[in-house]
Formats: sequence, C-alpha cells, structure tokens
Amino acid sequence: MGSAVTELDITRQLEQMAKAGLGGVHVIPIYGVKGAEKQAIPFLSARWLAVFAHTIREANRLGMGVDLSTGTGWPFGGPNVTPEMGAQQWKQEGSTLVGVPTRQRVKRAAPGGEGLVVDPFDRQPLLRYLARFDSALARLPQRPRALYNDSYEVYGANWTARFPEQFRQRRGYDLLTRLRDFTDTTNVPGATAVRRDYHETVADLLRDEFTAVWTDWARQRGYQTRNQAHGSPGNLLDLYALADIPETESFGSSRFPIPGLRVDENYEVDRFGTPHPLAMKFASSAAHLLGKPLVSSETTTWLADHFKVSLSQIKPQIDELFTAGINHIFYHGTTYSPPGHDWPGQLFYASTNYGPSSHNWPFLPLLNQYVTRCQTRLQGSRPDNDLLVYFPIHELWARRSPSAGGVHLLEVHHVDRWLLPMPFGKFCDSLRVAGYSFDYVSDALLDSLTVGPGGLLKMPGGTYKVLTVPPANFLPERTRQRLAQLAAQGAQIVYNANLTTLGTLPIRREGWAAQGLSFIRKRVGAATTRYFVANLGNQFREGWVRLSANGQVMRYDPLTDQTTYPVRQSTASTAAVWLRLPPGQSCFLTLTATTTVGNKVVANPQAGTAAFTLSQPWRVQFGHGVPALRSTHTLPNLVSWTNLADSAGYFWGQVRYSATFDLPQGWQPGQAQRLNLGDVREVAEVRLNGRPIGTAWCLPYELTLPAELLKAKGNQLEIDVTNLSANYMRLRDGQKPDWKIFQDINIVDIRYRPFDATRWQPVPSGLLGPVTVGTR
Repeated sequence: MGSAVTELDITRQLEQMAKAGLGGVHVIPIYGVKGAEKQAIPFLSARWLAVFAHTIREANRLGMGVDLSTGTGWPFGGPNVTPEMGAQQWKQEGSTLVGVPTRQRVKRAAPGGEGLVVDPFDRQPLLRYLARFDSALARLPQRPRALYNDSYEVYGANWTARFPEQFRQRRGYDLLTRLRDFTDTTNVPGATAVRRDYHETVADLLRDEFTAVWTDWARQRGYQTRNQAHGSPGNLLDLYALADIPETESFGSSRFPIPGLRVDENYEVDRFGTPHPLAMKFASSAAHLLGKPLVSSETTTWLADHFKVSLSQIKPQIDELFTAGINHIFYHGTTYSPPGHDWPGQLFYASTNYGPSSHNWPFLPLLNQYVTRCQTRLQGSRPDNDLLVYFPIHELWARRSPSAGGVHLLEVHHVDRWLLPMPFGKFCDSLRVAGYSFDYVSDALLDSLTVGPGGLLKMPGGTYKVLTVPPANFLPERTRQRLAQLAAQGAQIVYNANLTTLGTLPIRREGWAAQGLSFIRKRVGAATTRYFVANLGNQFREGWVRLSANGQVMRYDPLTDQTTYPVRQSTASTAAVWLRLPPGQSCFLTLTATTTVGNKVVANPQAGTAAFTLSQPWRVQFGHGVPALRSTHTLPNLVSWTNLADSAGYFWGQVRYSATFDLPQGWQPGQAQRLNLGDVREVAEVRLNGRPIGTAWCLPYELTLPAELLKAKGNQLEIDVTNLSANYMRLRDGQKPDWKIFQDINIVDIRYRPFDATRWQPVPSGLLGPVTVGTR
C-alpha cells in the first residue's frame, strides 16, 4: 500500500512467507494508507528501486521467486501516458469516424503510478509507456522472474488512431465505405459481416500491437511474462498463447454441491458470476498446445467476505483449477503490513486475505503442502488429451455486444453470458461431464498443427486424435481451407459432433466422470498415465472406477502424502480400481507397466467395520483467543460454541473438546479406524490418548486413528478447534472502526458497500459433529 515499505520488514515478511511454504511473491503496488503519505515511496523512484532490489535479493536467498506488474494497480497506464497515448473510443462525425479519449485512469494506482490508461491497440503508445521501465529496471542488480499483465479492464476502448488504416490492410476494404452497415442496429444484410470484420480487427490489434509487443519487449530484457487475457475483446487462445505463463482467474465461489461446503450468502452471483472450468481451459489449452510448462491462476478472489474465508472453502476451488489444467497457483492475496499496525493490519479491499493477520495463517502451511505436492506432479507431467475442439469466435463477433464500447469482452466471471449459451460451450460442457479430455484450438493455432502417422494431430505440446468443429454459422474461408488441408493429410475432423458421434471414434472416455468426479489425465514419459481426480460433487463416495488406461495402479493422497495400492481388476486394455473418494477429497492415480509391486486383490472391497457415533457428553474448554474467555462447559450434544454465552458469540480463538470412548463390543484393537469429525468450524487439531494424530482442515474432515494408539476401552479424544475471525470482527468493528484507513476504495464488503461487521450475525463455531469412528 503506497509502496510504504522498509528493507528490514520486507525481510521479515519474506521469511514468514517462506516458513509458511510459499514459493514466491508477486509485487503489485497499490494505493496508500491515510496518514502514512510521508512514508509512501513513488513508483520506480530511486528509493523504490532500492527496496525492490532488496526484495529480489532476499527472495533469492530464501529460494523464492519474485514477479512484478508492469505498472501499478491495473491496467497498464501511468503518469507518462499523455492524452494522445490514452485509450480511445470511436465517435461518428458525419460520414466519418473519429477517436475520442475514454479518459480512463489506472485503477487502484500507487503513488507515482497514477495516470491515464494506455491505448491497447497501438504499439507506439505502448512502447513509449514501456520506455519508463527500460530506464528504471535496467538498474536492478537482479531481475524479477516475470512481468505481469492483469485482467483486461480497459472499459469502453474500441478505437485507435490507426484503426482505419489497419482495418483496410487486414480486411481488404475501407470501413468508412460501410459506415451504415457498421452502425446498423437492425441487422440489415451486410451488417453482420462488417461487425465480424470490425471485431476481428480489434482482436488482431490487441494481439499484434499490444500483447505481442509487450511480450517481445519483456523477453528481450530477460523476463518471462504472465498474462491474464480474459476480459478482453480478443481471441483468448491467441493472447494466452503469446505468454510464457498464461494465467486465468478464479473469482467468487463455484457453488460445489459438496456436503458441508459453505458459500457466502451475500455474494451476488447475478452481479459477479461464478468460476467455471470451461473458462479456465482457455489458458490451459494454450499452454497444452504449445508445450508451456506453467499455466497459472489468480486464485480465490472474493471467495467470501473478509474474515469469513476458511481453508475448507479454498481447497475445492484449487482442485477445480487443477482439473482444468492449471498447475501454478497464485493466491489472491496478501497485503504488506508494518509490524506495528494493529490487527487486522493493512488489507486490500478484495478478499481473500492470505497474510499473517488472517485466521488461516497458522494453518496455511498445511494448504501449501497440499498445493506443492499436487503442483510437483502436475508440472512434472504433460497433458494426455485426445480431442481438439475448434473455438468459433466469429459466432460471437456476429452478434451485437452489450458491453461498454460495443465489443465482446470475453470475461471469466460471466461465462453464462457468452460462453455457455454458445453451441461450442454447450458441446464442451457435455464433453466435460461425459468424461472426455480435450483442449480448445483457435483459427490461428490451426496453422501450427501438423499431421503425423495414423492421422495424429501434432502440436509442440502433444498429439491429438480427433479435431471437432461445433455447429457454426460463420466459419472463415481461410479456416475452411485449413481444415480441408488437414483432412486431406489424414487428420480425422468431425463437424457438428455430438456425444453419440464421439462414441464411435477412437478416443478415450472416462465414464466415471458422469458420477460427478472431475479429473485431468496426464502422461509421464512414454509408459505412465497419471490422473488427478477430485470429487467436487455429491454423487460418488466409493465404487469401481474403470480407467481408460491399464497397468499397475498406485494411489497417492496429496493431503496425507501417503501412497497405497488400491484393489484392482483389469482387462486387456483397461484397469478398474476400487476407489473411495468422498465428496471433497482428491487423489492421484498413476498407472505404470511395472510389476514390482502388485495391487491388492480382496474378495469384498467394501468389507470393514460400520461407523459408530460418539454420543457421550463432551467437555468444552475455552482456550487462548480474543476476547479472553476461560469458561468450561459440558455438552450432551455438540452445538456451536456461540450458543454457550453472549460473549462466546464474539470469541475468536481455540476451544478444546474432550471425550472418552470405548470400542464397540466385538471390535479389537490392532486395526486403524477412520475418524470423521462431521461439521467443523473451521480447523481441528486432534490427539488420541495424548498423541497428536493430525489436523483436519478441509472436507470431509477425516483423520486416521492409528491402530497402535487405539485401546479397547477408555480412549481419550481431544480436539482443539480454531474458528474464523469474523465473530471477533463483529466486536472489533464496533469498538474501533478506525482501522479502516485506506485510500481509494478503502475497505468494502462482498457487495462493494462500506464495510460494517457490526451488522453480522454470529458465525457458527466449533465442533458441530456428528463425530464417528469406523472403517466404512
């Protein structure tokens, strides 16, 4: 905030982050703090560069990476953008079109970064803007890893001074001679074609005059690029394809039907939309096709209101990203906060807070361990998709757009407004649900395809067996010719395909996806198939899963870091495993040709002890937290601790639950049992007979009771539960509302209203159960 930082505190915070398991940071200078204006450091000043150089040096010492936005806030712009360099929109004056300034300024700019947004359709203004970074960043002794372009939010921009000339060169005619068609609102004959040509020119300019220029500029200076292409009027596949690290975004909650998963009731879906894997696949498809090793995501932006986000809400959103092909998670986010700043410290206006002041911080290493284990395996493998699906963007361009400036903005938030209603979107969603693995391909990327033996479609990142073209009324002639050329070379191309058609083709289908299991299939070397499988639904719990691959099957649980060999059946070409994966759980399944360790074979995979419920009284003792409470209670039934006393409705901290239980008659010690804690608000640290057995922080809140710790009678179970900070903020915000001292937008709630936690009801907290023990 305001770049008001010190070297000493940068070191302290980086060391905190490294200890928590974070692999790197991305620096985004933003607006400052009221009353701290004198501490602000102007962006790219000598002092700013000195503390940034210290950041890189210390991160390198700690084994961490550093990325930097090419500007402050977003989008690109700043004090060196003159009015003639700024974004423009067209205006009709008589029989011609002229450009007028949008006057948009950089959003959430930091001191020294304020100014107009740069024209995104002309390289000359962009290069003049980037010249500021040439002179500044060249003085750094060590460089950041990558430069970053945030999501396209250049509102209303639809023109540039050279647009008529560029249109004439690219489309072969003068737009001004078709002005009546261009401005038509009644869809007269010819207007649709002009509208498509106009949109295609806008997309070409964004690709060639902005994204490609910025990418080349960065690479020539030794930087990689991370680019969020979404929200733009371009073809997302072509824009993502230019970046070293394509980046998507997960904004809001996906509303998974996982039992026990909570969503913020105040989040306005109609206003902000929800994440969707089909939107995420634009970034991952570009990476898969071109063999880019990393594809990233801005993750869990506005997942819930401030002080209300739990780790159990975060994990399913990350699992969805993993199954969509993302393998490089960036948390959104954490705000630099000086050590002397009272709780809750300095906060960004948009939740989620991953910083040290968050209630999740003590347990963040557990999430980071999980993500690290997953990303290690996802980054160490390549996609194994059989199907390419052509993205017919001209279908969109033929329609009028309700967006500002009249151009189609392909955002990740409201895919229900543009992607899902398209025949392309409906077809791809049916593929996803039916268990087909696929990537998208654009008109331009078709040129990179070659046809190999057996008609395989080859790209730098992998091979595909079939290319499908969904129903499309507007297929460019050049694309028709390219598809015909590929078909003549032996490629299998299917027009207007449906699931029945695909069932007759030599492409693999994972039928178990129809039971609500999400997955990505990948390859390791030539002979190993690797699946990441996440149960983000409520249909499947356990059963036989027949995989399209064969071989010895190994299961890896990234939550526990445990490897097992599940029960397996096989045919000549496929393997079936008995998979227990309750809603909320995830795992890797790896199939290899090795026979060094055989899979277990048992007569009845469902055999085991039926679970019993711990129905005895619980002793509940308040521990450390705020405001201080020292009361002890005995509960015949588990309820939220907010019901125990008025003051408990404001408590944020840890409460210990204790109970004693015997194994049922006929059960013998010597067999591990599964402990299911039921509803936990929010994290539970568990001990059995005085020994720690683990921390349950995500759904379905299960841990293993080790056989060596279980006794026939008198088992002592202790569960320390930590809740959200929301209840304490209800008190804190009433007592000391002066913590909200941030400039610009200050701090707002999830509906973008001034933040006021005093209106909240107490959030349920503690162990709500039921608590069960058993192997089934």
